[in-house]
Amino acid sequence: MDNGSTKQTVVLFPGAGVGHVGPMTQLANVFLHHGYDVTMVLIEPPIKSTDSGVSFIERVAASNPSITFHVLPPIPPPDFASSPKHPFLLMLEMMLQYNEKLESFLCSIPQERLHSLVIDMFCTQAIDVARKLGVPVYTFFASGAGALAVLTQLPALLAGRQTGLKELGDTPLEFLGVPPMPASHLIRELLEDPEDELCKTMMKIWQRNTDTDGVLVNTFYSLESRAMEAFKDPMCVPGRVLPPVYPIGPVVGKGGTDKDEEAEKPECIAWLDAQPERSVVFLCWGSKGTLSGEQIKEIAAGLENSGQRFLWVVRTPPSAGIDDVKRYLEQRPEPDLDVLLPEGFLERTKGHGFVVNSWAPQVEVLKHPATGAFVTHCGWNSTLEAIAAGVPMLCWPLGAEQLMNKVLMTEDMGIGVELEGYKAGFVKAEEIEAKVKLVLESEEGRKIRERAAELKKEAAEALREDGGSSHAAFLRFLSDVKNL
Repeated sequence: MDNGSTKQTVVLFPGAGVGHVGPMTQLANVFLHHGYDVTMVLIEPPIKSTDSGVSFIERVAASNPSITFHVLPPIPPPDFASSPKHPFLLMLEMMLQYNEKLESFLCSIPQERLHSLVIDMFCTQAIDVARKLGVPVYTFFASGAGALAVLTQLPALLAGRQTGLKELGDTPLEFLGVPPMPASHLIRELLEDPEDELCKTMMKIWQRNTDTDGVLVNTFYSLESRAMEAFKDPMCVPGRVLPPVYPIGPVVGKGGTDKDEEAEKPECIAWLDAQPERSVVFLCWGSKGTLSGEQIKEIAAGLENSGQRFLWVVRTPPSAGIDDVKRYLEQRPEPDLDVLLPEGFLERTKGHGFVVNSWAPQVEVLKHPATGAFVTHCGWNSTLEAIAAGVPMLCWPLGAEQLMNKVLMTEDMGIGVELEGYKAGFVKAEEIEAKVKLVLESEEGRKIRERAAELKKEAAEALREDGGSSHAAFLRFLSDVKNL
């Protein structure tokens, strides 16, 4: 590969996780801004999207013309339907088979041009390829420093246990860098038997995440200074010196396009334009988060009873009887709002509510002056987007590291309140009504709103090129690569 450029090339490898390509694309823009060529190495998703006949990779490439995309030659995807193995383990086995193809691609780049390989947190098998070729390799941890601190310390905690952590329930566990973390709020798969193949595999991944030359974390120092300092503590992982951890965030989308003025404005944004400042609660559970039909009706009742303005993204509930990973991979039809919502709901709330089918331009919604609160699943990307926009949050985590993020958001950062019931998997209408009113109207809510406004300023300052902490951390990373 040689496109005639004299710039050095950074190779980004987000692996097979479609949800991890977005944050990696934002990271690519940081490298481009600093004068590097960027090639993102992609793998055809094992589950094909059928949206409008355009493949996922084609959509990503079309919307990011400054990035070079290289798709590795495909291998047969795992048989998710019939294999007794957990789908996550099948994905990792597939990723390992791509090592040889990744190596061939890296060898096609002139050595003096190849700056570094930056891998997603689940692509640790690619470390072996980089080490074999002598290529600097770094982890991009798309979640926050708090989650990284817990997951980095967790293998040592589990190593001394004969049984899983599930039996501990909500017992708080002590980790450096974060508030006491209820055992139940760790990633679900890590709560089972430590000898279980899935648990052991995930532990190896978290150990190997810090086997690279350094870790780029999507956060900023003032947001998670406590966690950042923990990585320097010799007691973080006893007997081991961790590589440098660089807080380079918030690495999030800016929203909109360069052709905003010419483009037709999304209907929901036009609706927001007509609402008073900071008056609307936005409800969205990430690109894949789904709720049951019963829960959707309960949310509708809570919103209607609150009398508050709302913008709500509704998705078709998942099929019954499938596990979390297959639910994540499942292709679902557009929601039938007449069936999902209570009879007459849309008519009764049309003066102060707006319901969107499946998707809304989240960054634009959060940055809109009318948006005053955000009901979120606490995925880190969504959390950072809200922080960058100065929007307080109502926390409704669904899984993965979202429950840990919820603890950090409510107890450490002071930018969110929890919606009680999330642990049991059902939040009542009365709770939704009360907490929406609390954040938008009450004195307690005022303090959270003020904290959100402070963090918005801090996030912007961290990215400033004249002394911002995240800008300085990225320059330090570039300098360290040169000195390897």
